[in-house]
Amino acid sequence: MSQPVSSSHAYASFLDRLADAASHAIMPHFRQGFAVDNKWDTGFDPVTVADRNGETAMRDLINKAYPDHGILGEEHGPENLGAEHVWVLDPIDGTRAFITGLPTWGTLIGLKTEGRPSLGMMVQPYIGERFGGDGAMAWYRGPLGTNRISTRACEDLKDATIFTTTPALFNNSERAAFDRVETQAQLSRYGTDCYAYCMVAAGHGDAVIESGLQAYDIVALVPIIEGAGGVVTTWTGGSPAEGGQIVASGNPRLHEILLRELALT
Repeated sequence: MSQPVSSSHAYASFLDRLADAASHAIMPHFRQGFAVDNKWDTGFDPVTVADRNGETAMRDLINKAYPDHGILGEEHGPENLGAEHVWVLDPIDGTRAFITGLPTWGTLIGLKTEGRPSLGMMVQPYIGERFGGDGAMAWYRGPLGTNRISTRACEDLKDATIFTTTPALFNNSERAAFDRVETQAQLSRYGTDCYAYCMVAAGHGDAVIESGLQAYDIVALVPIIEGAGGVVTTWTGGSPAEGGQIVASGNPRLHEILLRELALT
């Protein structure tokens, strides 16, 4: 028996409108050659016209449709953060992938309701994939059709596939904790940015371990993971809504194992 793929969340259909707006602003620049600016004086944190235009397009749509809602975006700052509903936007999560032509970036569209991640979507317009979730269910739309997605039942670290964008995210103590996990896992993969979380939600991997995240890096992904049956917390088991040290697992029992292994001493 097939399961419905339409969320009952009041703003679920608005996700696709935001996704369309961002995609139309971003895609003309992908693999087309463009200036890359650096946000940092020391090190490298790239930003492009595609990032800025994608966020502007989503902000304009939100402000027209729901002027009483708040917005927190990576590129253009906060608006009305005291609102009951706050949209949390990252127009290109994985800008390093974007500027090198790799299709592992995505647009993250999240909604916090009374401070809690309640709705989210990851959009990859080049591949044509969208992963969404409302905390109670999660879904996929793309070249493989339209389907509900769910995590897989991996309960043991020795059987697990884990992801991180790069071990360079970690400080020395965090790296030691990650290494403890990696040496026990069956497989680890790097360089996946937001796609890793969606692969866990879709049952193709088992956990994502990262650090130094901002709210706009994770809010959209929490309802997808949770809606697919997984768990997302900080390394200490707290709320992931403000970012920081994040672990996302497809299986609650595996999550408890990872929290023990990641405990910093």
